Amino acid sequence: MATQRKSRPHSRSAPKKSGAQAGKKPAPSERPERPLREDLVLQACLEAYGSVRHEGRMADRALDFTLRRKANLYSNERRAVAERVYGLLRRQRTVDFLLSRAHPRFGGLETSRQDVLRLAASRVLYGEPHGLVARQSALTPPDAQALAALPEAAAALEALPAKERFPIAASLPDFLADRFLQTFGRDAARAAEAMNERAPLVARANLLKGDRDALAQRLTAEKVDVKPTPLSPLGLVLETRINAFSLESFRAGLLELQDEGSQLLGMLVDAPPTRVVDACAGAGGKTLQLAAQMKNRGDLHALDVDERRMEDLKKRARRAGVHNVRTQLIPHEGPEADAALTPLKGKADRVLVDAPCSGTGTFRRKPDARYRLTPEDLEMHVGRQKALLARFATLVKPGGRLIYGTCSVLREENEGVVEDFLARHPDFTVKPVAELLGPELGEKVGAGPYLRLAPHTHGTDGFFGAVLVRAK
Repeated sequence: MATQRKSRPHSRSAPKKSGAQAGKKPAPSERPERPLREDLVLQACLEAYGSVRHEGRMADRALDFTLRRKANLYSNERRAVAERVYGLLRRQRTVDFLLSRAHPRFGGLETSRQDVLRLAASRVLYGEPHGLVARQSALTPPDAQALAALPEAAAALEALPAKERFPIAASLPDFLADRFLQTFGRDAARAAEAMNERAPLVARANLLKGDRDALAQRLTAEKVDVKPTPLSPLGLVLETRINAFSLESFRAGLLELQDEGSQLLGMLVDAPPTRVVDACAGAGGKTLQLAAQMKNRGDLHALDVDERRMEDLKKRARRAGVHNVRTQLIPHEGPEADAALTPLKGKADRVLVDAPCSGTGTFRRKPDARYRLTPEDLEMHVGRQKALLARFATLVKPGGRLIYGTCSVLREENEGVVEDFLARHPDFTVKPVAELLGPELGEKVGAGPYLRLAPHTHGTDGFFGAVLVRAK
């Protein structure tokens, strides 16, 4: 049975103290972690997982709601809950197939018993011994036997015809499995496997307050192990399992949590200290990156339709020491939306349209999103992306640049949208990303004129980026 890397909570032992340190209380990251209280962890997992799969809540909100009510859990237990719930959501379809083969009465079991088995089977798939998992999950003998039978069930999965096997092994709905095959071809299985891995925790150095090396030194002093991101010159991978929001470096605005792929998309903007528009700013991760590119000079207009996210952006900007951002809440669509943009028409040197999308590039972080997406949703996204790109293109001045990006890996949301736009707007042409990122980096992140990233090829989330230049 194929397995992935183990997803057990990281354990760190406290170093020996010198005489001078004997009276000091060890830092949180230096204390040995307590053994997991498996009964409490399992109960929290069942509550969070049930909220997602049986009540329709989004995974991050369900986990946040559950863990806020579980104040008695240790930090490593909270991590275990999150890892196990996310791990199961990533492998949901695979787990259900295997259990339906390994347990003769799985479909007829009471829901909570099914969920206990699902959580246990997922842990085995991620490399934990089935005997240990069965004991920690307090499984009945028949249920424990089902865990032991998972290799035979996996062999049955491998024996299926390729077209039938791929959606189950990839744990994707059939229509998304078809899209993955169209997008990645022979690499589809590898791409889906990488989507089912746990994503790294990546920070971007806030260049307004120091470079990456300085941030690395600061984090090391805070007992956080880091390594540079291989592609982005701005990023660090945080290898120590810790709540990054509790770090003094974070509170001081020295870093933002931002995937390396997102950082590379932000780099394509190459924002000058003049007038720049972040047209779908959201909570402002890329907005703050652009502010640093602009060295806090010029006018950076952050637009969005969500008032709550605009408020989040303002708070983040204050923490980051950003002063050149002008936030603007705009209507969703229609004449009111066009009217709100009138003062900026034809005046921006750069316009970034990081468009709302299917999120297929972020399944590592939002594994439940794959089960919510429908073909109709995908069609809706494509229509909205074309409309947004056309609307915000009007803000670009002659000679300026329009940067289109998504966190999708699907061609219809990426190259398809750009090709449709270029056919309707002959005054725009494509600028190859290698001309902006340099030939060495450009070759790594896009074989053609576009930025195209995926977990199995770059270790980042899936991202697409295109730079379109308006004729002078």
